[in-house]
Order: sequence, then C-alpha cells, then structure tokens
Amino acid sequence: MELVSLIRNIYSESFVPLHRPVFAGTERADLVECIDSNFVSSVGEKVTEMERRVAEYSGAGHGVAVVNGTNALQVALRLVGVERDCEVLTQSLTFVATCNAIAYLGAHPVFVDVDRKTMGLSPDALEEFLEEFGERRGNGCYNRASGRRIAACQPMHTFGHPCRIDEIADICRAWGIPLVEDAAESLGSFYNGRHTGIFGRLGVFSFNGNKIVTTGGGGMIVTDDEELAKRAKHLTTTAKVPHPYEYVHDELGYNFRMPNLNAALGCAQMEQLPGFLVAKREVAERYAAFFDEQEVEFVREPEGCQSNYWLNAIILDSRQERDDFLKATNDQGIMTRPIWRLMSELPMYEHCQHDGLEVSKWLEERVVNLPSSVPDGYRSKEQGTRSKGKQ
Repeated sequence: MELVSLIRNIYSESFVPLHRPVFAGTERADLVECIDSNFVSSVGEKVTEMERRVAEYSGAGHGVAVVNGTNALQVALRLVGVERDCEVLTQSLTFVATCNAIAYLGAHPVFVDVDRKTMGLSPDALEEFLEEFGERRGNGCYNRASGRRIAACQPMHTFGHPCRIDEIADICRAWGIPLVEDAAESLGSFYNGRHTGIFGRLGVFSFNGNKIVTTGGGGMIVTDDEELAKRAKHLTTTAKVPHPYEYVHDELGYNFRMPNLNAALGCAQMEQLPGFLVAKREVAERYAAFFDEQEVEFVREPEGCQSNYWLNAIILDSRQERDDFLKATNDQGIMTRPIWRLMSELPMYEHCQHDGLEVSKWLEERVVNLPSSVPDGYRSKEQGTRSKGKQ
C-alpha cells in the first residue's frame, strides 16, 4: 500500500498514532522551574503568561485559562445567557464536547447542517432554519417549533479548517443571537486574516494532549469584552470574592482553574507554534500531492483561509470504501479513524431537533482522518537555536 510507505517515510514509529504531542523546546526546563517555585497549582505566573500569549497570538483582548476545552465552552455559554431549557444552534458533525457543554447547563442542542467544503456549520442552512423556525421577540429569538429561547449559536471549526464564520456572525447579529465559537481545534487558523475564535462574543481553544499546542489538559476562553473576561475568571475560580483570608463565594462557580504546571508546559508549546504550523503544512502538502495522483479528495483549507491542518482528512466514495480503508491501514499499524458519529445519532441527543442534516450524513459516511503529528526534527535552524538557548 503506497500510502503506508508515505506515512512511514514521514513518521518513524512502528505504530503511527493519529496525533501525538511534540516536546522539543523548553518544556522540561520550564516544568522544573515551575516545580522549584513551589507554585504548581492554579496560582502562578505561568497561568498569566499563558493567557497573555494565547490572547496576543489570536488577537483577542483577554484570555482566561481553564482546565479543559469542554469546561471553557460551558462557561462561555453561561456568560452569554444560556440557561436551563434554552436552545443552542450548533452542528451535529462535531466532537461530543460541543454538545455536552450545552447539556451541562440544562440547555438543548438544535442541529443545523454543515458545509461540504468546510465541514463546519453552514450559514446557508442556519439562515434557512431561522427563516422557518425563528421568531424575534423583545427579549431575544425564539424557536417557533419548541417555544424555547435560542440563547446562542455555537459553530465549530472542524479539524482546524475555518467555517464561514463572518457570514454566521452576520446572521447571529441580525437575529440577536449571541455567537460563541468552538475553536477548540483551530489554534493557528485564520479566516480572511483574522484568527478563529474572535468573531463572536467569546471563543474557546483546547489544549488537550492531541491538540496542536498542549498543556496536557486545558482550555482557554478568549474575548474582547473585559467585563466578560473578569466574570469568566470569577466563575472559573469557584466564584470566590477576593480577600486576604476570608472564604466568601457570591454565586455558584466552578473549580475550572488551569494549574500552573500545565500552563508552564503550554508556554513552552506556544513558543513553538509557528514551527508546528510550518511542519504540519508540509505534511498536508505531501498528503495532497499523493492523493491528487490517486484521484482521492484531500480536504484542503477553504478559500481565503489559513488552516492549521490539525487533523488531515480525505473523503472517500462510500461507507464501504471508508471501512475497507480503515481496516487496511489500522491492520498495518497506521492509526486512521472515521469522522465522529453524528451527535443526533447518540442516545442522549437523538431527540434533538435538526434540519435533516443531509450534508452531515454524507460526510459521516466518507471522511477519514490520517496521522497528522508534527514529525520529529521539524524545527527550523532559527527555532532550534532559540529553544536551545532558553534551555
């Protein structure tokens, strides 16, 4: 199988995972420094530094570090007013965290179809859904079918490829629906020159172990709204009122604080993000050239976008071809996987309203992810010298 030879030429492992972290910078030294400081929990300068680094890189005014991307979404949704028995418009073709964050608040996902090319929420489908079911009232937008308030719209940038987020933002503004971006997979991705995650009131990144930048486990809320950022920090630090020694909590909060140890790892990873992006683009280009020759569709970044190519993907001709491909590659120690099972097909969300999801169902049957890690030895000479000097 020629593809196996290509992948083994890129990655030297006997078993090639889908995506593994690379620690080739100052991670070890930064972690030791953090341990030596005795500040290893949620109080420490590395947390503040990580928040600053991500906010500056993405172009957001503020960043709030939390324990994972799912909890970041949960808090972001609460901040824009999502509460029990509200609805959130989102996509069914996504990782389960997108919907779990909604359910944790007692709200209901409503599934709108995705675009064929971006695999993210379709503004055309969103507009059609709202024209059919949306009803503007004095206190917001309501769903005529359910009678519930539509409290937010939460699109996701699938595999790091930006969806048509500017059009989605325009629709949300027109209907008075707050926009929260699930940018968990898209750190390093840009739409028309603007980083993902900053088109709505809040955006969210993930730093899970399989993401392009990892803190082991972690997430980040970004926003330009200073008051929302302060409230996010308050809610995620158990809603504790600042005081030198008293323990007073003024509302129901969460212990979602990112530990300083995780942030130290993340700061070292953020230094290497430019090198990671270059290396991952080179891998994507090698895949693209190979699959062009095989006349197989390789998922490329959308027009006008710069994708981080977090997970590379191909689109096969049928479910059977997909299943045969998955078995052949995994049998040879090459980890490939299908795209997620649609959320609307999972037992906890199968009752949720949707618009038919024609494109989502078509993609679910055909999309396969390929190994997409940053290869060893990825760093440029300049990057390697800079990291070596810091160690």
